[in-house]
Amino acid sequence: MSAAIAHPGTTPGGVRPAGKKPFDIHSWTSLLYLLPAVAVFVCFVVYPLIRTFILSASGTDILGRQSQFVGLRNFQRVFTDPEFGKIMLNTLLFAVYTVVPTIVLSLVIALMLNKESTVNRVFRTVFALPFAYSVSAASIIFSAFFNPATGLFNAIVQKFGGQPIGWLTSSQFALPAIAMTTVWMNIGYNVLVLLAGLGSVPDEVVEAARLDGASGFRLQWFIMIPMIMSQVFFLIITDTIQSLESFGQIHVLTKGGPDSSTTTLVYDIYMHGFANNSSNFGYASAEAIVLIVVVAIITLIQFTTVGKKVDNQ
Repeated sequence: MSAAIAHPGTTPGGVRPAGKKPFDIHSWTSLLYLLPAVAVFVCFVVYPLIRTFILSASGTDILGRQSQFVGLRNFQRVFTDPEFGKIMLNTLLFAVYTVVPTIVLSLVIALMLNKESTVNRVFRTVFALPFAYSVSAASIIFSAFFNPATGLFNAIVQKFGGQPIGWLTSSQFALPAIAMTTVWMNIGYNVLVLLAGLGSVPDEVVEAARLDGASGFRLQWFIMIPMIMSQVFFLIITDTIQSLESFGQIHVLTKGGPDSSTTTLVYDIYMHGFANNSSNFGYASAEAIVLIVVVAIITLIQFTTVGKKVDNQ
């Protein structure tokens, strides 16, 4: 009789011991495919985050180099700064001025362009164009629109009998003006996402609603919008985070002025860390940690309020 040859890793009876899995080259291959993404994530997210925490607890010399350990002293300086309250208020107001109009206008435009037609296809392209503009290019365009003497917006105001407005030189109008620019930049992406959501709504649902007498506003409000609430919730989260981290349009249009009325937390981080060779990286890192906490708290609130409503639907 010929002896049975046992497979490596099995018992003489040919049964593999419990808890042991065969070596699978495909598992290792899949892990190797992940290595480039993991390496990029570690280099550009994990490592900078760790360095930010280290710098926030350290002092910096005049050249910006890490010096002695100072513990929570940088955070104490941040929260005792008399300007910090104003900066946080600017940051939160800018988020409100940006997110609410962007979501509302995107919904209105997406619902209007939901029907298939040649005109709608043209308008979809038109509304998607701002998504292709860089922040600096869009800001330069709007700086011309906001020009107090020759700008488009003041021409419209004067057309209706109003007085010219110093859009970027007035503490009252500067922050809403930058928010207006941000809304224009974000609206194209939002419309694309919402149109994709509306396109996935089953035709049977829409036809059933129409048979029940729903049409016009009732059809849009009670049927279409609830069906795309997951997309709306996604945009609320991403638009909020993006508004809290906005920098380019502020730097191009106002540089934080006038009278610090457009200085947000991100721009203040730049001012302390890089502007005018200040190189106060410890203080700037402490502000960055505060920004991370603010974003996390706002996102958590959104998940526990709007997110639960979306899940219940």
